[in-house]
Amino acid sequence: MFRGPLNETANIIGSERRVVCFRLHWRWRLSEYSLPPVLQRINALGLLVFQNGAYNLNLFGIRSPNKKAGQFDDLMGCAYKEVDNGPWRVAYWPATTDPGIYWLEHPMRVEGCAAIVCDRQYRGMWKVGMHRGKHRALVQCGSVAVYRDGDRDRVLDYDAGTIVEGIFGINGHHAGRESTVVGKWSAGCQVTARLQDHNDLMALVDKQIEHHPTWTRLTYTALNQWY
Repeated sequence: MFRGPLNETANIIGSERRVVCFRLHWRWRLSEYSLPPVLQRINALGLLVFQNGAYNLNLFGIRSPNKKAGQFDDLMGCAYKEVDNGPWRVAYWPATTDPGIYWLEHPMRVEGCAAIVCDRQYRGMWKVGMHRGKHRALVQCGSVAVYRDGDRDRVLDYDAGTIVEGIFGINGHHAGRESTVVGKWSAGCQVTARLQDHNDLMALVDKQIEHHPTWTRLTYTALNQWY
């Protein structure tokens, strides 16, 4: 069962680790918590937390420990404030941070699927663009580290000896309107299961750029589930 820190993901759990579709927002008052749990984790890892200013977005993904491919059993999320010095607001969306079965069994590259994103923070990784020319998305513009999984089975492999870094087209986009199987939706991209959730994410990105016109590149933090 996918359990969130301090029950952040309570009441959104499906059976067999399948997270049901949801749009979840939480608020933390600064008098009670200095940081929401996900940002506490990022901070504890010695990574950057964006705390100052309205819509200074902290984009993140949380990878489930389940190594079975093909499921939307991860989370993507965004932590931010609507006003400077206001309460934290955190949104979570069901997603995959891993490639689907199709691309594991039919890799685009000889050396294996280009893309199980390593758990690191990627400064300026994304900017707004078009995913494969089809819809607005977050497109890769900064280097990313990925594991190459080349054994063509349905189990996700995190072999440190296969890590490479570069530009691989690791975008942030959506699957179908309400997808339940990853299929061909991801060869390594970070993908929300629901169209509406992606639209909500892009609306937050637009808010950041509206408030801070020069902040056009977005940082993404890939985390392994720690709770």
